[in-house]
Amino acid sequence: MRFTGVSPESSWTGLTVHTALTNPSTRPGLRLPGRVTVTAGSTDVPVRHVRLGLVATAEPDDPSAPRRLVQFHGAALSGAFVLRARRGRTIPFQFPVPWETPVTIFGGVPLLSLRMGLRTEVAIDPALDQGAMVPVFVHPLPTQGHVLAALDTLGFTLRQAGMVDARLPGVEQTLPLHQRIGFWAAPLYAGPITELELIFMTNSAGLEVIFWMDRRLALAGLTHQSISRFRAWHAGAEQRDWVGIVDGWLREAINRHAAAAAHADWSAQLTESAHVSRPPDEPLQPGTGLGGTAGGPGVGGGGGGGDGT
Repeated sequence: MRFTGVSPESSWTGLTVHTALTNPSTRPGLRLPGRVTVTAGSTDVPVRHVRLGLVATAEPDDPSAPRRLVQFHGAALSGAFVLRARRGRTIPFQFPVPWETPVTIFGGVPLLSLRMGLRTEVAIDPALDQGAMVPVFVHPLPTQGHVLAALDTLGFTLRQAGMVDARLPGVEQTLPLHQRIGFWAAPLYAGPITELELIFMTNSAGLEVIFWMDRRLALAGLTHQSISRFRAWHAGAEQRDWVGIVDGWLREAINRHAAAAAHADWSAQLTESAHVSRPPDEPLQPGTGLGGTAGGPGVGGGGGGGDGT
């Protein structure tokens, strides 16, 4: 499948920009192959540079401000050159996708309204940039997919998914934005918490899984939030019991959450496991909605299993 983006023709240079992706589907840590073709009109066009950038709609750190289009990663494709009249130039590329790139597709289904694109910037003049954009579909790494599938198996319901144009304090983060995937709590966990937000911080060796838990009692006017962090490695992901691992993370995080909110009567610890009905070695089965397993070969290296931090 090829996806293409064509810029509107410049009113005074006649330059057009055509971007084509060999395959618009990718994963964090891979490369997007494609090519950019720039074509001049009736006059020579001095091009200052050609750049590519990943862009997405993100919410600002200030919740009262509107969402905006953010370029969160870019790479130079070409330096200065002169494009002769009625001539074209094609520039192939292998655009690197950062490990922290937000996921927009799971199980072949878009994660709600998340959208991402690869934008081509051709600088003709300090005041004029010709641009073309093509959609990009980011599938989860196998490790990320297993975590999402386990949450679905445990009964969590997808509530929202979005990107926040901000850095997380105390977290090793290379991109200026991060993704949050929100869930309504599964029935077994719904006493101590009502909402769960999931954040992935990924690198070539593994990923950090951040659980942001919230419990609101509207009538009582009470609210409490807590954050727990866990780590898992890409290597050996297919051999692990992910439902058991994620359930263990959740129970540990909820107990921390309850201990931190000891001032409220509803903060009882969770002692029952959600994994009692599944043999530890039973493979995950395809589900519905967010369900299903993320297949495909592993990406990245590292070793060891999942552990809490």
